[in-house]
Amino acid sequence: MHDVAPGARAHGGPRTTRDAPVPPPGSGVSFVMPVLNEERYLRNAVESVMQQEVDGPAELVLALGPSTDATDAIARELAAADARIRLIPNPAADIPVALNLAIAASRYPTIVRVDAHSALEPGYVRRAMATLSLARAANVGGVMKADGRTPFQRAVARAYNSRIGLGGGAYHSGGAAGPAESAYLGVLRRSVLDEVGGFDESIRRGEDWELNLRIRRAGFRVWFDPSLAVTYWPREKWTSLVRQFRSTGTWRGELVRRYGRRNSVRFFAPPALVALTAVALVVAALQLTGVLTGIGAAAASVVYLPLAAYIALVAVYA
Repeated sequence: MHDVAPGARAHGGPRTTRDAPVPPPGSGVSFVMPVLNEERYLRNAVESVMQQEVDGPAELVLALGPSTDATDAIARELAAADARIRLIPNPAADIPVALNLAIAASRYPTIVRVDAHSALEPGYVRRAMATLSLARAANVGGVMKADGRTPFQRAVARAYNSRIGLGGGAYHSGGAAGPAESAYLGVLRRSVLDEVGGFDESIRRGEDWELNLRIRRAGFRVWFDPSLAVTYWPREKWTSLVRQFRSTGTWRGELVRRYGRRNSVRFFAPPALVALTAVALVVAALQLTGVLTGIGAAAASVVYLPLAAYIALVAVYA
C-alpha cells in the first residue's frame, strides 16, 4: 500500500483532498448482502463472512428478495444458528434497494458489501480495515477472482480474469495499489455513505460505479488494494449469462447518457467494437461482390486493422 499525497487525483474524478474519518478501534463491522435465488451459493458466501477476523462486534444483514427456490429457508436456518445473522425483506428485488435497506438496518460504522454469488478470502476484512485507515479512504476494494465449478463456468471465469475480457479494470486484472475510479464490492465508511446519500435506487446495474463517482465528487478517496481478493462464481448457464450482460449493457448505456465523459474510456470499447465489426462486414461484402475494387478496396481494408489487433490481444492474453 502506498501513502496518498494531499490532492492526489483518482481516475476520472475531482481532486481528492478529504480524509475519511477513522472510527475508534473495535467499533465493529456490518456485512450487507443482497440475496435472490442463491440456494447453491448462499451457505458458502455466509461461511466466508462469518470466518473473517474482525476487531470488535460484527453482524451480517441479509436482504432477502422474492426468491423462488430454497434460498429463504437456508437463510432462516443460518440465522437460527448464529445470532450475528439478521434477515430483512427486500420485496423490490433490486440490488441498490437491498443494499440501502441492509445498511439502514445495520449498526456499525464500517460497511462491508458482500455478493451472495461470491466468497471473501480469509483475512479480507482485516486487511481492508488496515488499508482504509492508512489511506484515509472512504471505500476500498480489491480483485474479483472469477472461478468455476462446471466447465462452462470455468470458461466464463477465464474470460472474466483476462485483461481484455471485461475491459481491463484493475479489480479484474490486478494492478498497483492506489486511488481508483471504483471498487469491487467495497468496504466503506458509513459516515461517508450517509453524507453522499447511499446507493441510487433508480440504477439497476452499475450502482457501485455511480456511488463511487459521488464519493469522489465529495472529495473522498476510493482505493484499490490488490492484496484483497474475492472469489466470484459466474452464471452457470449461457442463458443466465446473456440476461446478465444484456442488463449490464443496457444500464451502462444509461450511465453514459447520464454522466457522459465522466465514464472511463473502456466503457465505450464494447459498442465501438460492435460498430467496427459491422462496418468491416459491410466492407467485406462489397469487396467480395466486386462493388468495391482497386484503390477504394485497398483503402477500405484499413477497417480490418483494429479487429486484427483485437484478435492478437485475445491470443496473447487468453
